[in-house]
Amino acid sequence: MVPGNQKLYEILQSSGYVLIFKPTVRYIENGKETVKGNVDAELVLYAAAKVYNEYDKAVIISGDGDFACLYEYLVEHQKLLRIMTPNRRYSKLLRTFIKYIVNIDELRKRIAYTPSYSIKIKSARGRSKP
Repeated sequence: MVPGNQKLYEILQSSGYVLIFKPTVRYIENGKETVKGNVDAELVLYAAAKVYNEYDKAVIISGDGDFACLYEYLVEHQKLLRIMTPNRRYSKLLRTFIKYIVNIDELRKRIAYTPSYSIKIKSARGRSKP
């Protein structure tokens, strides 16, 4: 769980996603604070064993080739829906899964969170109402 993302977590959960939070580590890289969570082994364990029977299809968000074995397993069991990569640069090990890959950069405008805001409606007299 990363502070500042609470609204995103709430939206995902209200949309039916089950979120599993893991500890993160904060450090400074190139003058910027970076948040990292080491979840590689846990993602494989959860997706292939612990919660395997609790979902129909998996959407994995990562361009990391370390998950190639997980993707192969999920494809063999018809459980892989999509691999969402942050951008067009992802591991060459994922080339065999190209039909499952969606680049988030290409979807960014369509999936970006925009807070709802009130729409003002003009009355017959020309004044707006909230």
